[in-house]
Amino acid sequence: MENLKEIDYVTKSTLPNGLRIVTERIDSVKSISVGIWVKTGSRNETAKQAGITHFLEHMLFKGTDKRTAFDIAQSMESVGGYLNAFTSSEYTCYYARCVDEQLGRALDVLSDMVLNPAFPEKEIEKEKKVVVEEMKMYRDSPDDYLFEEFSTKMFENHSLGRPVIGFEDTVNEFTRQDLFDYMGDRYRPDNLLIAVAGNVNHDEVVDQVTKYFSQLEATKTVNEPQPLLDFNPEKLELTKVIEQTHYLLGRRGLHFDHDDKYLLLLANTVLGGGMSSRLHQNVREKYGYCYSIQAFNQSYSDSGIWGVYVGTDKEYVEHVHELVVNELNKISSDLIPEKEFEEAKSQLKGKLLLSQENTSNRMMRLAKSEMYFERFITLDELEENIDEVKAEDVLEFAKNFFDQTHFMEAVLTPEE
Repeated sequence: MENLKEIDYVTKSTLPNGLRIVTERIDSVKSISVGIWVKTGSRNETAKQAGITHFLEHMLFKGTDKRTAFDIAQSMESVGGYLNAFTSSEYTCYYARCVDEQLGRALDVLSDMVLNPAFPEKEIEKEKKVVVEEMKMYRDSPDDYLFEEFSTKMFENHSLGRPVIGFEDTVNEFTRQDLFDYMGDRYRPDNLLIAVAGNVNHDEVVDQVTKYFSQLEATKTVNEPQPLLDFNPEKLELTKVIEQTHYLLGRRGLHFDHDDKYLLLLANTVLGGGMSSRLHQNVREKYGYCYSIQAFNQSYSDSGIWGVYVGTDKEYVEHVHELVVNELNKISSDLIPEKEFEEAKSQLKGKLLLSQENTSNRMMRLAKSEMYFERFITLDELEENIDEVKAEDVLEFAKNFFDQTHFMEAVLTPEE
């Protein structure tokens, strides 16, 4: 069976100190993607630390005890590869992509960045300016700004509601010692995961990772309880010097391992999964009320956000709201026709398969599967779970999930 073959290509090991290593061998490629994942994100910060996870991600590229920032950048680019990183609410990832014969170089550079950062004082002060400019860039982007305000309101007084990038006043207060202290608390072996996908040998990866990371002491990462507060939907009205009005209608969504996650994925595909979706056809194509409309779904370990975003003219907002609500009511009251439902399943499965065409996506799927489920979720398993969903299941789910009492509106309109 294909499912067994896929599992055969995935291997997991755990070092004595708790650090996990997962690899996926892909014989048909000549490249590899290597990721060092840290199960820590903005939600693990205190209010005074807001933005430190993201700032730390920037600073690990600024030099180590034996490499300058230029050395780090050149290390992979000089052999045709590249280095990058990203921070989310729940994890941080430092990764490289290169030809398979450069595995040793990729692991050497990434491990050096994570284990031996220098944090030069001059670079810290310089990078604070860079991050503040990044904040301004996001604030200048109307959809980014609106989503940030929407998320802040949805998770009010909770760390999930704070922007990953933090705030100017918190970032400007970070010291070199703050960075070392935060790494000491969060970058511990039981919180680290090394994921590699591509033309790779698992034992070779384990040997090299052991060489770099076995020195880390097996101390347990402390995760403080983060109970979610009640969500009280209300309309959020904002203004900005812009041309277009930006509109969001959404609610708290489902966590990664929720029993109904496949029902929401299929409902989301029917509503907003591309140009053939109901929202696109009935808001853009039929009435011409917008250029961009999309349904989005973001999951966390214990919650999520689902919603619809539209960029439109101020005079169309009420019409757009009515059309969107009509579609939510329709999917909550009528069975999805068989042809449309099967096409949604095919679309969802096709996107899953196409997303696995490069080693970076494979490495990320491998890591997230281990972090959130502690096992490898095969494509066959995903397809089987999608195929098992019935239109009647989606209808029953939609009756509650798309109940408008759960929803909040957010509107960003042009200043007069």
